[in-house]
Amino acid sequence: MVIIDLMAATMGVVMGFLAFLVIGGLTGLFALLFYPGQRRTKPKAKKFLIAALIGFLAALVSSYIGQFSGLFQSGQMLEWLSTIVASCLAGCLYATVNS
Repeated sequence: MVIIDLMAATMGVVMGFLAFLVIGGLTGLFALLFYPGQRRTKPKAKKFLIAALIGFLAALVSSYIGQFSGLFQSGQMLEWLSTIVASCLAGCLYATVNS
């Protein structure tokens, strides 16, 4: 019984991590691609990876800050909304700095 509970808790953490990786990474990439403005050069693969990493970290930090402050619990819709908004803002900020 304890092993099953431990496995369920571990799978929840792993799935949350993967979801933040995908959602944060994609929104960071989309923010870099679709950010309006004049580009001096075409973005290279390094910029895409950095944008995905920044989006992922923003999503992760947003989730943990919201849970720590008591705004939402893990898995609630507000958590997903905050991760998407945070990663979009971080991606736009990165695109602004590097455009």
